[in-house]
Amino acid sequence: MNTVTLLLPPRRVLAADAALAGSVLATWLARGDVLAAAAAGRDTALRESFQFAGTSVPVAALTRQADCFDAAGALWLRADPAYVRADMATARLLAWGDLGLTREDCEALLRPLKPLFGDSGFPIDAPVPSRWYLRAPAGAQLPAFVPPDQAHGDDLRLHLPEGHEGRRWRSLLNEAQIVLHNHPLNAQRIARGQLPVNSLWFWGAGSLPQWIKTPLARVLTRDGVLAALAAQASCAVLVPQPDALAGFAGETLLDLDDPALLPALAQDWLPALQQALARGRLDVLQLRFVDGTRVSWRHANRWRFWRRVRPLQA
Repeated sequence: MNTVTLLLPPRRVLAADAALAGSVLATWLARGDVLAAAAAGRDTALRESFQFAGTSVPVAALTRQADCFDAAGALWLRADPAYVRADMATARLLAWGDLGLTREDCEALLRPLKPLFGDSGFPIDAPVPSRWYLRAPAGAQLPAFVPPDQAHGDDLRLHLPEGHEGRRWRSLLNEAQIVLHNHPLNAQRIARGQLPVNSLWFWGAGSLPQWIKTPLARVLTRDGVLAALAAQASCAVLVPQPDALAGFAGETLLDLDDPALLPALAQDWLPALQQALARGRLDVLQLRFVDGTRVSWRHANRWRFWRRVRPLQA
């Protein structure tokens, strides 16, 4: 049986787009088989396709393995370069990860940071300019860290780690911010019209799972975390392209949970999926919204005329 699981943004995001609100998505939602709702969140949606020990997706270990193949046997934490802007009352995280750094830039920025984190027991390095890592000692107790997209634009203080262990990390962050604020490279970046790297963002702590199971034959995604997760499960990973639907077999996860992909979803993906269903090349389409909504669609569901189709509502 050929199945595609379509990972989608929250319905309110799709409803705000006129091209999508009245699209075939509305028909699939109205006339498909509504499944039990899941907890909201992208991690929850991924865990429905991937089984491994633990309660959260170990982002840092997965991407470290993809970047360096040395993640096994250690506890990892992402410490991505970030830009924080201070205002009258607080500071806000406005950018992280891909800030246009070169390898030489990373080496310069890391030079004064390495003693700070190394002396604290957390060696830091940057195998990829947009992904920096801390290696934690065995048995280290780490607080809960928030993914950067959850803190984006918000009061920074609301998203810093709490508790006794959190106090240690808040102190490390403050020291790192002082080092970066005074770094001459940032003055050069500002003069060139680039954002300064004046902070770090800690997140994604975890160890590499010893095993990952999935029924998926392949994953189509541009997300590095999902790609790393799929690779660890020995699953084929492809860049999403509508023509990739041709000739597929088995179970496929199609990741379109990205606001930047909404135009392509309306213009390319929905027509391609609709055509695959009509021609019998696709047996089941599973709609998985990150807000927790779950719907299953088969081509025969189109005959449910008694179910009124309404545009998506926010």
